Amino acid sequence: MISTLSALLLLLGACSSGVLDGSAASAKAAAPAVHPISGLPVIDLAVKTKSKAHHFRVEVAASQEEQAKGLMFRTEMGADEGMLFPEETPRRPSFWMKNTVIPLDIIYVGTDGRILNIVNALPYDLTPLPSEGVAIAVLELNGGRAEQLGIKPGDKVSWKLPKKAG
Repeated sequence: MISTLSALLLLLGACSSGVLDGSAASAKAAAPAVHPISGLPVIDLAVKTKSKAHHFRVEVAASQEEQAKGLMFRTEMGADEGMLFPEETPRRPSFWMKNTVIPLDIIYVGTDGRILNIVNALPYDLTPLPSEGVAIAVLELNGGRAEQLGIKPGDKVSWKLPKKAG
């Protein structure tokens, strides 16, 4: 009788363990992704042109330190990857390419979520590349990617930032 009861408890434990594993997998899937090189959160971002929506996975550089480093020293980035620099307070940002190895499209996003302007930035160029208006964010993609996809000023950019811990 005791061995039957022990076997039943082991069986129930195994079933419970499977449920817990499933819950852990669900929790892990719900957690925000983290980029393996930068350690920054990765989110989905979409750019809607006149003809279609283009989807990207972008790293979020939210703090001043993260934004100062940006994509410096990185030697590659996937075709549908990028980096988003959200502004806490809308302003007229200007970017440069100090220590940035790969060419980038710097896309300034206005307060209405539409692209203000796109600047083609060359590696290591220290020339300030300003927005043409007040921006709520800057999106960096691989150089030439915006033109390749037909992304232009006036197109709508949308994303949802991860919730801050604490």
